[in-house]
Amino acid sequence: MLPQNLWILLAMMALIAVACVRRIPEGQVHSMRRLGGQVRFLGAGMHFVMPLIERVSHRMSLSGSQLEIDAKLNSGGDCHACVYYQVLDPERADTVIESVDSLLRERAVALLGHGGVPGEPNDRRAWLKQSLNSEFRERGLLVTRIDLRSAA
Repeated sequence: MLPQNLWILLAMMALIAVACVRRIPEGQVHSMRRLGGQVRFLGAGMHFVMPLIERVSHRMSLSGSQLEIDAKLNSGGDCHACVYYQVLDPERADTVIESVDSLLRERAVALLGHGGVPGEPNDRRAWLKQSLNSEFRERGLLVTRIDLRSAA
């Protein structure tokens, strides 16, 4: 028979071993921040982490997200849009991932309210997608699609 202290030690070692294994689901990337400020990115699969030294700072979905936007046009009408975007480069997107919805919303509203917006819905979609991609591509994001529900 093992002494009680040895059983407690073995149980604690087993708990620590379980805490060191992290499973990342398919289609996600987790950024792990260490105490010293270093960041590493974990893709899908099983990974070994240091539970007291590293923590998950961001969970990023690579499959895509959507954002609803309501904007006023210069012509006085309303424009309702749905912007679909995806993370292409998690390392670059890590710096803006917490505020990406507000950044996209502010920029899309500013672009839609701008006087140079093409009049046809298909032209407006293409122009808005190209304008957003030119700004957010360098941040590791890609606008994949824009749906304009109604525009006056």
